[in-house]
Amino acid sequence: MTKTNETAYPTPMLPDIPDRSFSLSDYVNEPDPFALCTDAIQRAIDDCAEAGGGRVVIPPGLWRTGSIRLRSRLELHAEEGAIVRFEANPVLYPLIASQFEGQAAVRCQSPLDGQELEDIAFTGKGVFDGCGEGWRPVKRFKMTDDQWRKLTQSGGALSSDGEMWWPSSEAMEGENLVRSLREQGVTDPEAYEPAKAYLRPAMLSLRSCKRVRLEGPTFQNSPAWCLHLMDCEQVTVRDLRVLNPWYSQNGDGLDLESCRHSLVEGCTFDVGDDAICLKSGKDEEGRRRGLPCEYVTVRGCTVYHGHGGVVIGSEMSGGVRAVRVSDCRFMNTDIGIRFKSARGRGGVVEDIVIERILMSGIPLEAVSFHLFYAGKEGSEGHDDRPQEVSEATPIFRDITLREIACIGAQTALLINGLPEMPLSNLTVEDFAAESVNGVIARHADKLTLRGVRLRVETEPDIRLHACTDTELR
Repeated sequence: MTKTNETAYPTPMLPDIPDRSFSLSDYVNEPDPFALCTDAIQRAIDDCAEAGGGRVVIPPGLWRTGSIRLRSRLELHAEEGAIVRFEANPVLYPLIASQFEGQAAVRCQSPLDGQELEDIAFTGKGVFDGCGEGWRPVKRFKMTDDQWRKLTQSGGALSSDGEMWWPSSEAMEGENLVRSLREQGVTDPEAYEPAKAYLRPAMLSLRSCKRVRLEGPTFQNSPAWCLHLMDCEQVTVRDLRVLNPWYSQNGDGLDLESCRHSLVEGCTFDVGDDAICLKSGKDEEGRRRGLPCEYVTVRGCTVYHGHGGVVIGSEMSGGVRAVRVSDCRFMNTDIGIRFKSARGRGGVVEDIVIERILMSGIPLEAVSFHLFYAGKEGSEGHDDRPQEVSEATPIFRDITLREIACIGAQTALLINGLPEMPLSNLTVEDFAAESVNGVIARHADKLTLRGVRLRVETEPDIRLHACTDTELR
């Protein structure tokens, strides 16, 4: 394979953290598997910050805790053999004004939470466990009969149709209360207290932070999204393992939302939703904020399970641009390379290059562009009736995919563009796929398919509808 220079962005700046250490063992004699150590961890972090910053070391052992407030110039180093377990008790997580799925929202404070920080790092070979099973609902169809029986017999609450299990009746009933409060425009966290068990947090939430490094640890079993970085600059994510059960609701791996100058390298994901996801806010609020996700490099990553390997959207209203993805492997992800949006989002996705990707065992599409996304995986829904173009019309353009190979997929390449705003200037070259369907494209302009080799069960292997200025060779 011929390498290009299109993947080279400057390496993000690393955090500047003083050479000073604080050990959790100085605050707790030894880990007690029955005791909470939230206060001890927080004291160590605060003492480190007051001294001007440094490294807080979590030694081997089982450490049970609630939410931890991060500080600037902090390296949280979990040594190999350390398990930091964030207990699934809503009392331990105060309600705060935060963000979720691209919009402002009241949520429980994340187990690892920081805002407007500088120079923050997570290192070591330890494990951060979010105890997500105590927070997440579970859908009936995602479990075997025996698994479902054991789950429902463990306690919790069932939805009226018997198709959704919740860890508690408070969590189940909180959904309607939260919806009502949001419709009324209520933003006071105190009003949401009765629904606290429903407002499950991302495991790590960093907002408006500069110079972030995540390198080494395992992050697993999150209540909602696992790693959520929003409006952060100079982000390095390297050599992580991010694990969530395949059935975990909203179990994303890494969400970079409106981040600038990010590197994601050599990481492994096995999750219950999108693995590596680039976002920038949702609908009018995201457009008003106007913070794109830009200058992102993803390389050398492996995804074993997820709704998508690398995903852009669907909350992309502030724009996503200048993205380079290379040398990744996606196995058994619902979709491999995934672009998604919908009318009402607005925003521009452009200047994307994805190359040297290997995929196998993909149940749905190897590559998908879906501009009619409605929260359902693999939906081929589309509408040929054009609507008026406005600021709420999403735009996808100037995207290149090259040296892509996939063995086993339902569809090799699916394009569902908007009739009023077709996907524009997509180039696909050196693409080899063995699948049921080949290329299905609707509403694309300046579509180039060069060196595409397909082994399909359904003919014709390339189906184009309302596509203009198409080049096939």
